Amino acid sequence: MTETFEDYRPLLFSIAYRMLGSAMEAEDMVQEAYLRYQATQRESIQSLKPFLTTIITRLCLDQLKSARVQRESYIGQWLPEPVLTGGDDTYLTTSPEAQVSKYESISMAFMLLLESLSPLERAVFLLREVFDYDYAEIASIVERDEAACRQLYSRARKHVHENRPRFEPSPDVHRRILKQFLEAVESGKVDGLVNLLAEDVVSMADGGGKVAASPRPIHGKAQVARLFAGLMRLEPPGTTYEIAEVNGQPALIVRVNGKPFSVVSFETNGEQITFIRVVSNPDKLTRL
Repeated sequence: MTETFEDYRPLLFSIAYRMLGSAMEAEDMVQEAYLRYQATQRESIQSLKPFLTTIITRLCLDQLKSARVQRESYIGQWLPEPVLTGGDDTYLTTSPEAQVSKYESISMAFMLLLESLSPLERAVFLLREVFDYDYAEIASIVERDEAACRQLYSRARKHVHENRPRFEPSPDVHRRILKQFLEAVESGKVDGLVNLLAEDVVSMADGGGKVAASPRPIHGKAQVARLFAGLMRLEPPGTTYEIAEVNGQPALIVRVNGKPFSVVSFETNGEQITFIRVVSNPDKLTRL
């Protein structure tokens, strides 16, 4: 066998991050997969890729059982851990035949849709839609028959496609709207901020109980504008802003005295902001 574990480390991490929504947990799962690989006699491994994919998928399914309990006791709203993707393809590893783009498959919106699936649906959907495994391979990995896997995939795909963002702006349009938002924030012009928000805009914030954040989504232009206007007034000294590629899309990283304080990501309709997600739980910002 000329293949090695390192040949598939990016793939394993990419599967685990999408399954768990946490880079830290994904790294733990990859390390555990490596230990199990090391403990396995090489001659018993017929093909390395499916062997390792099976290990990482089952580890993640087990992890999600405890993660679900943790999410139920999580303080406030839970959002995936944001990761920098500009110049780093580790997080973007997918199959060339993937039915969703590698950038969409790691976006905040897409990963939150995965959260709404059962762990088994999530595994089957990712393996099929993002990594292009066939049903026979998936059935072996998740220990279900092919017919059950087809049903799981069909149900998951229907849910994802019905709830995915209706409009996907180009990166240039997304970045332009983000710059306008940043200009409004830096200048303190509330009117400019209001004009950028759609009437039915929604804002979610994840502080993890460690940073002040609304425990529920904020709905509507007036309410969201009021929220950010208040945040602008409370901006501490040493606050800086930068636009960077986060989870495959332009996003705003807020730093205080150089230390990451929050990540603000958006969905837009090409003209206005329709959804805002703010991650400020410090445990989820260590990789920034």
